[in-house]
Amino acid sequence: MATVTLAPMEGVVDVYMRDILTRIGGFDLCVSEFVRVSQHLYPASVFYSLCPELRQGGKTAAGVPVHVQIMGGETHVMAENAGFVAELGAPGVDINFGCPAKTVNRHDAGATLLQWPERLHDIVSAVRRAVPDTIPVSAKMRLGFAEKSLALENALAIAEAGAGKLTIHARTKMEGYRPPAHWEYLRPIAERLDIPVVANGEIWTPEDYDLCRKASGCEDIMIGRGVIARPSLGREIAQRRGETTGMTAFNWSQILGTLAEYHDLIEGMANPPRQAGRLKQWIKLLARSYGEAGELFTRIRRLEDPRNILAEVEATKERGLDAA
Repeated sequence: MATVTLAPMEGVVDVYMRDILTRIGGFDLCVSEFVRVSQHLYPASVFYSLCPELRQGGKTAAGVPVHVQIMGGETHVMAENAGFVAELGAPGVDINFGCPAKTVNRHDAGATLLQWPERLHDIVSAVRRAVPDTIPVSAKMRLGFAEKSLALENALAIAEAGAGKLTIHARTKMEGYRPPAHWEYLRPIAERLDIPVVANGEIWTPEDYDLCRKASGCEDIMIGRGVIARPSLGREIAQRRGETTGMTAFNWSQILGTLAEYHDLIEGMANPPRQAGRLKQWIKLLARSYGEAGELFTRIRRLEDPRNILAEVEATKERGLDAA
């Protein structure tokens, strides 16, 4: 059966965002923010901090599994940490070969490794050996570092090393997040591999989902920025797949209600300015799908107390009700 996965996004899709988006629905799986491993075995606290769901059976409150993503270039250290996070109860381990950040790539991790297929093979193979057979190991990559000539070779190396699934962000490291995503490059890879290939990149609407499936030949997808900008996207895609009925995009009133729920969730953060930052970050990202969010962001951008931001959200909702 085709799956929809909530993408890992550092500093955006944390435990709180995973909670609220999986409760809205449409997701079969989540992948945690990456744990950057190097030189040594990390203590359990590091994995718990980025994936608190490990303390509740490796699932969100809505019951969606969360696989833990690790990233690094040292084969034995990656394997050691993978084995340990499996012991902590991770329902799956994912390996990051796609992060385009300069600081990451300067330190022999993420997308820089796509220049050496043999290294991808060695890392995946070592991780697969370190993790019990009952726990899936997957990987995420881009189409390449500077260009795409190694895309198929990299994918084959990952699959032959024992990964059970491969997600491909349909751009190179150098292309970053600039449109378009080159979904068509995924089709020959999906046709060669004997494992599921998951398409990722530039899926903002249900119509994009249809276009991606047609171009890539992939039934499985991963969405990140698209669902941040359109929180009902997972459910809308589920309807596209015939799994639900009667689902339409959230209206602005529903978005305001979701922001209020998110505020209540992130009260678990100890730092109020950080709470405020997360609220402002989401409101700004929502502006891609909701023009009203841009107006709201203008009003709250200088606020540092999350309670004041919530008050503005609630006031905006009341004004909308009065207008109706």
